[in-house]
Amino acid sequence: MSTLLHVAASPRGAASESRALAATFLDAFTETHPHVPVETLDLWDGTLPAFGPAATEAKMAVFAGREPSGEGAAAWRAVEATFRWFDSADRYLFSVPMWNAGVPYVLKQFIDVVSQPGMLFGFDPATGYRGLLTGKRAAVVYTSAVYGPDRGPAFGSDFQSTFFTDWLRWAGIEDVTEIHLRPDLVADDVDVRRALAHAQARDAGKAF
Repeated sequence: MSTLLHVAASPRGAASESRALAATFLDAFTETHPHVPVETLDLWDGTLPAFGPAATEAKMAVFAGREPSGEGAAAWRAVEATFRWFDSADRYLFSVPMWNAGVPYVLKQFIDVVSQPGMLFGFDPATGYRGLLTGKRAAVVYTSAVYGPDRGPAFGSDFQSTFFTDWLRWAGIEDVTEIHLRPDLVADDVDVRRALAHAQARDAGKAF
């Protein structure tokens, strides 16, 4: 069955611009896709497993063609369970605020948990990486309080969308829709920018 998974990377709840845009997208999506289940993964709810020494050891064992053992085996089971849930969806919505020119650390943690050999990617010594999440679609809401592409370097740089969209394509997801609200705090015309972003989110949600 087709499923849409919303991965929420903001901890700000109802105050979050990225979550508000995601809600607009999902409202429009459910209107036009009433029979498609929508699930949410809140990266701040404490369920995301750590990816520390034990999981790293397990990953390198898998790379070497060995079975993880000991603490590594338990850590790897948590990784596999997280990836299976992620992979069970065929459509994704990511709500991603900018933090210090990049993405929130919990989103990077999520990426490090699910980006595993034989799950999210394959690797050949001669040809390199091959993304395995083919045939899926993603929509990404990008927000930033200060940075904007029409502002100077004193207002920051974008290592947020460049990093995250590249990761999606590296994972094999070629169909990527981006929705931007930049900036959402310091611009004189923020209300206009917000209205345009929500209109874009509605249109994208209807067609997703």
